[in-house]
Amino acid sequence: MKTMGKTRSLELRWIRGFTNQNIEFVDEKTVCYLCGSHICFLNLETKRQSALESPGRGAGVLTASGISGIFAFSERKLEPSIFVYSFPDLKQKQQLKSGALLDYTLLTLSDGGPYLAGCSSVPDFTVTIWNWESAESLCSLKQTGWDVVSLTFNPLNWLQFCVLGASFIAVWNIEKSVNTHVLKPSVIELPAADGSSVERVLPSLLNADMEFTYYGPEMPPSSITGVSGDDLESVWADLCSEPRLTPVAICWTTSSELYVGCQEGFLLLVDSETHAVSIIFDPTTPAANPELKQCGFQGLSLHRNGLIAVGKDKTAHRLVIKGSQVTITQTWRFETPIRTAMFSPDYETLLFTSSMGQIYRTDTGQSEGIVKVLDVLSGNFLAAAFCQSSENICVSVREGGQLQLWSAHGICLGSLPLQVQATSLACCPSATYAALGTASGRLLLFDLNDPRRPRLVHQIRLYRSAVHHIVQVFSTCTVQFHPCFVDFDQTGHFLFAAATDPNVFVLNAKASQSFSVVGYAVVPGPVLSLSARYIAESGLVEVLTLCPGHERRSLEGSLLSLFALSAKNLSDRHSRLSDEALNMLTYEVPHPINSCVLGVHSVFAYCHRRKTLQLFQLPQDTEPRHRTVQLKQTKEVKGHPLGPAALVLSPDQKWLASLGRDGLLQIRETSSMDHHVEKQSHSSRVGGIQSVSFSPDSHSLLTAGFKDGCLVCSDFRFEDARADNSSATDMNEMLSSENSVLIGLPEWESPFEFLSKMDGDEVKVTEHEDSRDSPSRLTWLEIKHNTVSQEDDQQYSTKKEHLRKRLRELRDAVQDMVSENEKAPQMERMDLQQFNLDVDGQRRVDTMLAEEVMQVILTCLKSKIALNVVCLRLKSIFNELQVKSEIEQKIQENDALCVKLKGELWDALMVKGRAVRAFHSDHEVKNFPLTERTTKQLEDLRRAEHVRMLEKAEVKRQNSRQEKLHHPTSESVDQQGEGRDLLTSSYSAQLGCSHPDLYDQLTLQTTDQRINQIILLQDVIHRVKTAFNHEFDAVHRQKVREISHVRDRNRQIREIMAELELKEDLWEPEMTVSEMPERLFIVDDNEMETDKFLTPEQRQEEERKRQEEQKRLNAESDESRDRALEDMMAGVLEVKTQGFLKLEIPPPEFVLTKPDVHWSDEEKKLYKEFEKKKKVLCEEKEKYRKSLETEMKKLQASTAEFTEKLDGSVRRLFEMKIRSQMAVYQEELKIICLKHSIRLDEAMRNREAELTLKLEQTLSHKEQLGNELTKQEQEVALFRESYESILAEDRVGTKINRFLSVLTYISFKILDKDFRKEFLDLPRLVVDHLYKLFKRRPRVQKLRTENSTKPFKEQTPCASQGPDAFDKMLKAMDELDAKENMPEGLNPAVWERFCHARRAKAASEQKVRVNALTMAEMQAFLQKRNEENVAAEQQIQTLNRELESLLKTRNMLQMDTMVQALLKQGQVEVPITDLAPDYSDAVLLRRSVVEDLNRTIQALGEQKIATMEETKELRKGLIQMEWENKKRRMQIEDLKSKARDIQMLRLTEDQKEHLNKIDRDSRVSKQVSTLKKTIEFHKKAHLKAIEKRRLKIKQLNSQAGKKAEENAELDQQIRSMEVTVSELTHIWEATALVEVHSTKRRTIKAGAEGNI
Repeated sequence: MKTMGKTRSLELRWIRGFTNQNIEFVDEKTVCYLCGSHICFLNLETKRQSALESPGRGAGVLTASGISGIFAFSERKLEPSIFVYSFPDLKQKQQLKSGALLDYTLLTLSDGGPYLAGCSSVPDFTVTIWNWESAESLCSLKQTGWDVVSLTFNPLNWLQFCVLGASFIAVWNIEKSVNTHVLKPSVIELPAADGSSVERVLPSLLNADMEFTYYGPEMPPSSITGVSGDDLESVWADLCSEPRLTPVAICWTTSSELYVGCQEGFLLLVDSETHAVSIIFDPTTPAANPELKQCGFQGLSLHRNGLIAVGKDKTAHRLVIKGSQVTITQTWRFETPIRTAMFSPDYETLLFTSSMGQIYRTDTGQSEGIVKVLDVLSGNFLAAAFCQSSENICVSVREGGQLQLWSAHGICLGSLPLQVQATSLACCPSATYAALGTASGRLLLFDLNDPRRPRLVHQIRLYRSAVHHIVQVFSTCTVQFHPCFVDFDQTGHFLFAAATDPNVFVLNAKASQSFSVVGYAVVPGPVLSLSARYIAESGLVEVLTLCPGHERRSLEGSLLSLFALSAKNLSDRHSRLSDEALNMLTYEVPHPINSCVLGVHSVFAYCHRRKTLQLFQLPQDTEPRHRTVQLKQTKEVKGHPLGPAALVLSPDQKWLASLGRDGLLQIRETSSMDHHVEKQSHSSRVGGIQSVSFSPDSHSLLTAGFKDGCLVCSDFRFEDARADNSSATDMNEMLSSENSVLIGLPEWESPFEFLSKMDGDEVKVTEHEDSRDSPSRLTWLEIKHNTVSQEDDQQYSTKKEHLRKRLRELRDAVQDMVSENEKAPQMERMDLQQFNLDVDGQRRVDTMLAEEVMQVILTCLKSKIALNVVCLRLKSIFNELQVKSEIEQKIQENDALCVKLKGELWDALMVKGRAVRAFHSDHEVKNFPLTERTTKQLEDLRRAEHVRMLEKAEVKRQNSRQEKLHHPTSESVDQQGEGRDLLTSSYSAQLGCSHPDLYDQLTLQTTDQRINQIILLQDVIHRVKTAFNHEFDAVHRQKVREISHVRDRNRQIREIMAELELKEDLWEPEMTVSEMPERLFIVDDNEMETDKFLTPEQRQEEERKRQEEQKRLNAESDESRDRALEDMMAGVLEVKTQGFLKLEIPPPEFVLTKPDVHWSDEEKKLYKEFEKKKKVLCEEKEKYRKSLETEMKKLQASTAEFTEKLDGSVRRLFEMKIRSQMAVYQEELKIICLKHSIRLDEAMRNREAELTLKLEQTLSHKEQLGNELTKQEQEVALFRESYESILAEDRVGTKINRFLSVLTYISFKILDKDFRKEFLDLPRLVVDHLYKLFKRRPRVQKLRTENSTKPFKEQTPCASQGPDAFDKMLKAMDELDAKENMPEGLNPAVWERFCHARRAKAASEQKVRVNALTMAEMQAFLQKRNEENVAAEQQIQTLNRELESLLKTRNMLQMDTMVQALLKQGQVEVPITDLAPDYSDAVLLRRSVVEDLNRTIQALGEQKIATMEETKELRKGLIQMEWENKKRRMQIEDLKSKARDIQMLRLTEDQKEHLNKIDRDSRVSKQVSTLKKTIEFHKKAHLKAIEKRRLKIKQLNSQAGKKAEENAELDQQIRSMEVTVSELTHIWEATALVEVHSTKRRTIKAGAEGNI
């Protein structure tokens, strides 16, 4: 704080506010929290509050440790510092610097030692660990831009803390070795949003096994995108990972685990060592507790009796967790949502904080309910001011409309929720009430006589916009940054209000006058600043306004208007105060200013552009009122470094206060502005100070922050603070009288409901303008104007009616003139714009009329004529013009959009897209739309062609040099040509659109060659499309011509059909929209869905115009030519036979009058001639009819023929389109493959660079690890030596203390001897007793206080905490060294010597113990560094292997290129099972190799078939033999069975006798004779058959002879045909040989060119 001298200073009295930041326990009964630039302390028992002002620039974040009584906070500036203070003495312990560049986001203190952790914001995002006692930064590490929400140390281990982010949780471990500290973060993988486990999906940077796909090796995303490192990991995580649970609260457990509450209602348990996550409560399960489902876990705090969970629904629960079972044991319910819950250091008090500014407490050991400790609400203050009362009460208002009253000591006495948006505030000096302006334009007046119950006693609506200015000339002047002023004069007679319009309203500020409106004054423009001053000598009140001049900025102005008010000021009927009555003066300052206040014949102003405070002296001489007076500054001093700033004068006009966005409050003497007192009241990071107010005695100031929610009351101490009591008595009398009237005013019922309702009506009024005439919604000025307008309407009704009648007559006359103009002929008709004979003159007339209108308005104002009707009419006209302009603007926007789209999608096309459809089918062929090639494309094509020309010349030169050395054989040349033709063949070459400069696919090696090839292939595609479009245009023109011919034929056919009296529908082809797309830009009448709306009068007028136009055309037409044709040649220029079929020969007259029996000979003769002529005419008609039918058929056949021919052209065009598309797709496929190869090559280069960089970084890291490892090994070795020396010194004592139970009798003797050496002068019994006392040690554990409520035990001391533990043990040994424990009769000197020896021994043991712990830490640290070194070596080996593999793969891919080949049917030997064959394992071979292989396969196949036939015959013989063998076996079986049957057959006697007869010869001879006869009979029959066969043979021989003769003739014909075939074969072979030789020559020539 800067001061003007020794006698002036600004001191903090009290501060109030709540910013929704963390509240911390600073001891067992006191909490602290941030409030603006101060740290507030609240005693929970006494509710007493105190504050500490930040020694730096504001206060950023706060943390505290209730166990150690330490709190720390950061300041808000560049490179902020951290201040560490002790409580309750509030002494600064340390100032920690160089931890952040811009700001700190979080701070936390460890309860286990002097350690502080801080997290900085952009741009470094660094986590730093401090030892605040020594102000030493132990370690720091960047955390890659994480959005950190909470930072908490492990209560059981200060070497571990948890970082809670917006979407992550990380556990950080501190690895320690003596003075070396290293941070190691570990991110916890949370489950998915539904509670399921999710595997981490991140691309690996080290992938040695690259899998090959069809297009090459699979590259990692970092190589493809070119993004690597942390950026790749974050991007990949956002794109590929599933949504995770969102952590919102964390809490450490007694086993160093973490409870995590999630936004989705899950409760998790995280193991900080293994990082395993388990779900304790899942709200998605059916068995979940419904209360916990609704509650959630927004805040967590651990107690021995359970876990405290804060929910969303204004509740908090105590939970008992056993495994996965969660039970609610206690529930607290609150009025507002709770944000956090925390325990005091002794765990006796539980504190709840809400986001609305309430703090609740409850005792854990008692059953009493919840006690509200603090209720200051939250939100930003809009303004604050002091009231005119003996208690020095002040009033404040928040942005949400919360009105609050405060005592002189900062106690909130009462509040009133208005539920409206407030804009300004001021307090009256003549009565205890406050005026409040709202955003709806209302002015509200509140009675504050009862601070505990403020009342709304009056309200009036002055504006339709926000009340931006309410100003008073009094000690409680309130100045705000936004243009909001409501104020009174010093005597309390007037209240001034202003808004964004030029009207400044003046109200009577006395309640006895019912707060009536005195009138309003009109200033040059919107009011930016308003100030007033009471002149006691004259009784006038001077008012100064600041208005913008020529400046465009809305917060700067250069025009000052000064006018004076008195009790005798008179206003007109409209309550306007005239400039003459106000003595209005206008001044202009040289530089635009932001704020100004009116002093004694002077003006104090602040200029933001110059950042200075300026003083202007007002001239005292009388000048003309219509002229603007230029002011010159008389003094200028340096102002606020960060503006804009505002000014306010004290009630006694002695002090000038300025406040700026920098948060500084500066006070100067008005007599001398050179020196000032300064105080940092608010932080500049949140906007600085918003408003300031002086107390009536000028000894106190009240400031409200812009966005910090802080209200600060400061005491201004200065000498000669004598009050002027001359007018105090009068003011007190007026105050007493006005307050008595004010108290008697009735209160508005439900003020906040009324105001919110009225403000809601305002929203509706803006939507429905008709409701603006409602009295409750009109402003005071509108109501006043309506009243005057009604009076004027009654007074001037006759004159207005006369004016209206005259206007109607003029309008009718103009309309008649327009109608007469429309009836005139086309040549005589005038345009509506031509009615103005002189456009410039018309403009001048319009200008004159506008001036006259303004003059009339001014005259009406002066003559007190109401303008309400005129204003309403003008407003309706303006609304119509506005609607019309909006419609025209919309049409212009649509037209512009149409032009833009047409230019991009139609005009940019060099060849428009169109189609050709067949006549007799739906076959349609579309062309290729083409855009004109850009200059860059043409330049690239020329460059590629030039490069190819140079390459060909170089290849040709090399080939000519090689031909001189050796000549290639024709066979090798043919093979090369065949292979090259195979690899470069494409349908584009067949279409004649190939480019001669294309590369051979096997020669593409470099990236530049591939790029040139892509450019040339794009040119080939353009050629193919252009060639097809040329054919397409020919067919399209042919169809257009054919349609024209068809229409001509149809016209002739219709004429013939009319002659023949036929009625048939003719086919009339037309061009479709796809064939003529230009039709899309033409809108026909039949496309309009609705007709134009015409009134009946307009329809009659249109009909009348149409008839007049027809008459005019008929009158102007010349029919002389038509009459001549009709007279000469029946209306035609050539003789036609049209109507011949309708000709009839009229019969003689007697045929109709006489019967045929009465005819005479002459009549009969005439009738015969009639019949003859009629017959001849019928014959002629029939001939003519047939000729017409023949002609019609010819025309129809011609139409069908030509249309079919065109359809054939369309079919051929479609086939060409297919071939062209195939060629285009083939070339595009080549381009895609080339682009892929380029990208693959680029990806491999990126991969190589990435691996190289990674390898370099790993090598550098390995080198650093090696150096660190060597250094650590040296430190460990040195420390081990010192440790061993200390251990050797204390070896005897160590043996006594550690191994006393196992020592031998000799060891005891040695120890006794060593101890007795120190006390040889004492008796043996005394020495023995002292020896027992020597071995005793105090138990420090017994000194620890047992507390059943604390869930956490004390942390295990580490090596760095050894002195503290030794101090505790020494304090405990004081009890053993007390004289009460001294043996009786022992000399005190001996006892002191004994105690000294025992303390020395204890110190030695403690030193050994501390060094042992330090040695263990160093060895563990060294082991971890060794493990990191081994891991780095393995990573280097992996990187080397992958880099080697990558280079090998890249070299292989350069040799193994992808080519595209077109193969004919029969040349593809790959099985086609799918839609697209798989050629991944296919091999491209020459055709001769396949044919040789096929011949070999065929020969082997024939051999196999012969072998199979032999095998078949052999198998057949074997089967026959097996069958015969089987048959013989069966016959043997049959014979055996027959023999068996014969043996078993039983014969009768007769049968035996028959068998035994001897005369068997006679029987045999008889049988023989019978057989001979039979044989002779068969011979005769045989001879007859032979004779028949011989006759048949003769017949067949004769037929065979005839056939032989016929065969001979056929053989002769065959020989002649063979000769002919032989001759033709020789001819074709010769021709083919010539073609082969020519083809070989072309192939050799092409190969030579390709080699070149």
